Amino acid sequence: MLDYALLDALAAVVREGSFERAARVLSITPSAVSQRVRLLEQRLGQVLVVREQPTRATEAGRALCRHAEQVALLERGLADALPGLLPGDAAPAARVTLPVAVNADSLATWFVNAAAALAESQPVLLDISLEDQDHTAERLRSGEVVAAVTALAAPVPGCRSVPLGSLRYRATASPAYVARFFSEGVNLQSLAAAPCLVFSRRDRLQDSWMQLAFGAAPPVPTHWLPSTQAFVDASAAGLGWGMNPEPLVADRLARGELVELLPGRGLDVALYWQCRQGLPLADALRDGVCRAAAQVLLGAGEASR
Repeated sequence: MLDYALLDALAAVVREGSFERAARVLSITPSAVSQRVRLLEQRLGQVLVVREQPTRATEAGRALCRHAEQVALLERGLADALPGLLPGDAAPAARVTLPVAVNADSLATWFVNAAAALAESQPVLLDISLEDQDHTAERLRSGEVVAAVTALAAPVPGCRSVPLGSLRYRATASPAYVARFFSEGVNLQSLAAAPCLVFSRRDRLQDSWMQLAFGAAPPVPTHWLPSTQAFVDASAAGLGWGMNPEPLVADRLARGELVELLPGRGLDVALYWQCRQGLPLADALRDGVCRAAAQVLLGAGEASR
């Protein structure tokens, strides 16, 4: 049988990123947390936590943390369904932390509303990690998160995939930038000489847009800029051209602060909500995410069904 005091200590260390922060959450000393994790490791005969900054779980540690999350959610659901299980003067159960992976542009345009609605209606805390939409599903496969906004339509094993709609991107730059680099028009030759804004080494939006518009994606000079809002600001400031979410640049386009490289030639990225099947609160999570997505994403009419 598992000792859940030891398991809770392990989950807290992994979730909080250090033994000291885990100790504060559990209201015990760092030494006690360390002893509990070490005892669990001794009983199982393997290392469960990589003691770095921040701490991270080994494969075995992740499996135990997933179990701890599941048990905490089940206990919360049982307490809600059978309140008589708790003594009349008992304190309500602690909020459960749900690890979720989201792409930065969804977080900047619509996901915060989903998170706020969920936190208001359910006793949960969210541990949101950022990853490119093409790679958030990897966090699901590894067990690092229980749900994700992803561009992957096919369900990750053990998960259900629900379409959310498409986030439209516009290839935008400042008028002065366009006059400087595209005075002869936007084509493969001019694009190859014009500095481009790219979010991260995993960001392929600019390549996808060039491929869609011109049938090829040549190497381009690149500014790396890992911030959604800074992406918009840098485009307006003339640092480079980039693919910006339409909801974030519509006003600037209307005011003439930004212009499209090819007017009307956007790029739609379909997004999906994938959540571990059997997860308590899965329906509440899905409904809240779909409602928030429907306010911003295109073609989201079927997402909430």
